[in-house]
Amino acid sequence: MSEPSPGIYLSVVIPAYNEAERIGATLRQINEYLLTRDYRSEVIVVDDGSADTTCRVVREIAQGIPLIRLLENGVNRGKGYSVRAGMLNALGEIMLFSDADLSTPIQELDKLMDWLDRGYDIAIGSRALPESDILVRQPWFREFMGKTFNKLVQLLTVSGIRDTQCGFKLFRKEAASALFEKQTILGFGFDVEILFMARHMGCRIKEVPVKWINSPNSRVRVVKDPFLMLCDLMRIRVRHLTGKYKL
Repeated sequence: MSEPSPGIYLSVVIPAYNEAERIGATLRQINEYLLTRDYRSEVIVVDDGSADTTCRVVREIAQGIPLIRLLENGVNRGKGYSVRAGMLNALGEIMLFSDADLSTPIQELDKLMDWLDRGYDIAIGSRALPESDILVRQPWFREFMGKTFNKLVQLLTVSGIRDTQCGFKLFRKEAASALFEKQTILGFGFDVEILFMARHMGCRIKEVPVKWINSPNSRVRVVKDPFLMLCDLMRIRVRHLTGKYKL
């Protein structure tokens, strides 16, 4: 794989864990979209210790698409760890992280970029706004878990944001560098920590309605991960109260 070119405007960071079956289609879709844009881009796939052939698939595709880079954690460290690694290695002036399943189509990036053009530091995709377009819904129990978790998020950490967990968030480089450098939560609760710190840093955050298509192969485990994410919310509260998030 070739080294990224200087002057990169957009970095797309994709955390990947056992994504061999769908990462190829995702990377091709992103590349097709980026070919229609007049700015330089890079795509960083961060493999989180996959047990399948994810890394091999990414390397093979990168031979024909030089803007793709692969980072390897070596062992499974968590989604938050992987996004952090990608963001801190990214070279773009603006940085998107997107889930590997493209539940939010890459074309929705235009909506987020528009808000950064208007002066916001962070634009986040949302499934929970009236204008959001949910083309394929989650099973009822996952929707229930998501709504319950958001009520706790609103109560304990980040009020006023209706969907902290959509895997489609865009940052200005300055905001991303400051926030991900201080990130401590390595699992699925990292989004809340990033947005919590962003609020306290004074970043302007815009929640943007997007199209969203549920992927049946979610990596969020129904019982274990919601409990761990609740623990993450409590950690954020404790760290805030003890001054760990002073910037």
